[in-house]
Order: sequence, then C-alpha cells, then structure tokens
Amino acid sequence: MLVFRIALSKYADNLIASGRAARWNFDDVKVVYAAGSQSLACLENVVHRSKLGLSGNFSVMHIEIPDGIAFDTINASNLSKNWTRFEQMHITQKIGSVWVKENKKAVLRIPSSIIQDEYNYLINPNHVDFLKIKLVKVAPFLFDERIKN
Repeated sequence: MLVFRIALSKYADNLIASGRAARWNFDDVKVVYAAGSQSLACLENVVHRSKLGLSGNFSVMHIEIPDGIAFDTINASNLSKNWTRFEQMHITQKIGSVWVKENKKAVLRIPSSIIQDEYNYLINPNHVDFLKIKLVKVAPFLFDERIKN
C-alpha cells in the first residue's frame, strides 16, 4: 500500500516522528502521520497552515507499506459524533497514544477528520515492522497559489 506525507523539504528525506502533539498523539509520543492520497495529504497541510505557511519548500513523500504488514483500523462510527472538534482532541490523542505504547502493530488506519470515508495512517516507529516500511520516493510539492487566497 502506498501512502503519502507532505512535509517541509528539509524533513522529507527520512521517516521521522517529531513527538509533537497532534490529533492522534500526546506530546512525546512519536508517530509518523501519512494520508491515503496526495490530495488528502495536501488538505491536511492546508487546514493546519496559513497562506504564508504554505509558501515554504515542501516535498511529497511516497511511503510503501508492504502488503504483509497487518494494521489496526479505527472507524469513525466507533468514535463520538463530534470527534473532529478541537475540544474532543484529547480523546483521539489518548486512543492513538495508547495504540503506540501497546506496540502491537506498525500501522493504524484512522478516519480523516476532513473528508468522510477517507483515511489517514499512523506509523509507529517503535514497532519492529517499521523497518519494512520504506520511503520510496520524495518529490517537490508546490501548493497551488489559489489555496487560501
């Protein structure tokens, strides 16, 4: 399975987890976020950055998760109705952080909070199968200038 991540180019040469808090992890819980498509990876950046923040040097990372790697899935139907709201983020952060710490699988498929019926992927760098997941391509990515005019 091919998944995608758009990151500042200076960070795009390796699968690195910053450990900074995000929707599915608390601070100091390291996890790599990826999206099921380049367009979803783009939208994830757009909703979290200003127009100025989109003007940096970005790259799209193509990440190959081998078919033999089993993954867990969280469906939106198993979450509270308003799980996408900022004030509910502590709930998803707990779910993702516990999943990372349990270290049972290398990948967790999570629902997109932006596009219903699409998925993002959490990749656990602490799992033994992380070594099988490969960054297969890095290419420049330019956000269209019409975004956030």
